[in-house]
Amino acid sequence: MKFFTKEVKIALVAIVAIVVLFIGMQFLKGMSLFSSNDIYYACFQDVSGLSASSPVYANGYRVGVVKSIEYDYQRPDHIIAALDLDPKLQLYRGSKAEIASDLLGNVKLELRLGEPQAGTLQKGDTIEGAVQAGLMSKAAEMIPQVEQMLPKLDSILASINALVADPALSGTIHNAEQLTASLNTTARQLNQLTASLNREMPKMMDKAHGVLSNTETLTSNLSQLNLDATMQRVDATLANVQQLSATLNSNKGTIGLLMNDPNLYDNLNSTMQSVNSLLTDFKEHPRRYINVSVFGKKDK
Repeated sequence: MKFFTKEVKIALVAIVAIVVLFIGMQFLKGMSLFSSNDIYYACFQDVSGLSASSPVYANGYRVGVVKSIEYDYQRPDHIIAALDLDPKLQLYRGSKAEIASDLLGNVKLELRLGEPQAGTLQKGDTIEGAVQAGLMSKAAEMIPQVEQMLPKLDSILASINALVADPALSGTIHNAEQLTASLNTTARQLNQLTASLNREMPKMMDKAHGVLSNTETLTSNLSQLNLDATMQRVDATLANVQQLSATLNSNKGTIGLLMNDPNLYDNLNSTMQSVNSLLTDFKEHPRRYINVSVFGKKDK
């Protein structure tokens, strides 16, 4: 009688398939049946969605998985999670395990490593566990503040609605449109002015070069002048002017006497008055000074 009958072969294939399926499921969970990882424990009061095969991270790097979770019915606040960690990882005293979740609901375990000088934990030691405050927890903490802001927000919305319904707003928008049109016109004029300046700039530069050339010519001519001789002539002219001024201020000479002798001034003034009175009398009585007689008779 043969041992490997058809029924035995079918049973062996089924057993191998079950084993492979189990190993595959463990592999998909991130767990290995033949691993030599170190086992540590974390104590939680609330696991908050943590389950076996949840990944364990340290500083953002995956270092192991949660192997199992044991619930103590005698102590409900004492939940122990077995952590299957990479043997290369060293846990220090004071390390913590925090349960973290993202917006999609994925739960993971984050290790907060302690200080190296505190000493190294041994395999099988227990570390403190906690639940990390996620975005949803922070949002829940902000709900009271949001409730306090709702009345103010309602008042602000009412003010905005009143402002939008105000006819003056449409007028302001219309004025803004006109201002924008004016600014566009000004911008076009500036562009035209800039283009005109660009066209006229070569001519202006030519004129500027001409002025500079004339200035250089004038400077050259000035440099060729004999300034010493010119200054000597100016000094001589100033000396003559000073001498003439001194002569006019003195009593010497006719001009000096005319300008400085008060008696001469008075005599001239008296003479002019006499001349004026003589002319006046001559105009009033010309017969006194001119005798015209047809028959030779003299008027007295």
